[in-house]
Amino acid sequence: MSKPEVTTTRLDDAARAGWLYYVAGNTQDEIAAKLGISRQSAQRMVSLAVSEGLVKVRLDHPIARCLDLGAQLRERFALKMTEVVPTDPGSTSTTLGVADAAAAEMTRWLKSETPIVLGIGTGRTLKAAIEQLSPIECPQHKVVSLTGNISPDGSAAYYNVIFNIADKIKARSFPMPLPVIASSPEERELLHAQAMIRPVLELAAMANVAFLGIGDLGDEAPLFVDGFISRQELGALRSAGAVCEIIGRAFDRNGSPIAGLTNERVASAPIPSCETAMVIATAMGARKMQGISAAIKGKLINGLITDEQTAEMLLGEK
Repeated sequence: MSKPEVTTTRLDDAARAGWLYYVAGNTQDEIAAKLGISRQSAQRMVSLAVSEGLVKVRLDHPIARCLDLGAQLRERFALKMTEVVPTDPGSTSTTLGVADAAAAEMTRWLKSETPIVLGIGTGRTLKAAIEQLSPIECPQHKVVSLTGNISPDGSAAYYNVIFNIADKIKARSFPMPLPVIASSPEERELLHAQAMIRPVLELAAMANVAFLGIGDLGDEAPLFVDGFISRQELGALRSAGAVCEIIGRAFDRNGSPIAGLTNERVASAPIPSCETAMVIATAMGARKMQGISAAIKGKLINGLITDEQTAEMLLGEK
């Protein structure tokens, strides 16, 4: 009888378990906890890594380099969670691999039997990640949008993903029926004071885990391209030192919010605190480098999903 074929996904899991056991020195109980599987499954994954020849003197699998980079990122930047995916040198995609890894991490959280509040940002990478999610029913959880979902012309923001994820996981969802950026600070305060909005903001502050995109503020900044700010407003933010935006708010290279300008009109919820939540950014590529670095320096995030090349650039920063 021929040996059954082992899928690439199963090999990836085995490689991960093998690295945790043979390189990082984790026990099988620790591996089970970190991968969200049973101890028996962890034991089988480690055994599979050996039987498939992945474990020799070193882990003979491309993911080994990624696991090493992830460990370095955690140690260097005091991050609680990292996932580094291989870089495809021939691709210009800004979501390849990272979206799949984000979907896998979301799934790990959503498989929890204990009820959680999952906060979700917006953007192209998160939209791609939600598209990769397999349908899963988890009515015990709540999913809350961290940002408004209305474009300047009154239409639904294209890259707002709260309805996409709610449909995939059949959990209660809490959209934020607000413009991404209000017309004035006074309008924002008035909107936030509404009876139907206050509970959503309170729920966002209670998030156990949040997934965020990081937008660059280059000439083709998503905030500008998607019509939320004007070219003049983009220029003003850059002149004030802004290097990125997260759920609509602009931050400088140290991760400090820009004073005034469009920030005083952003209707998003505050980014959940890293003291109480796992706050995971999903971003890759040279255009996102300044933003990722700023988010780390400002302690806006404590988790990162990125690719090999971006991880190497982050570790090479002085």
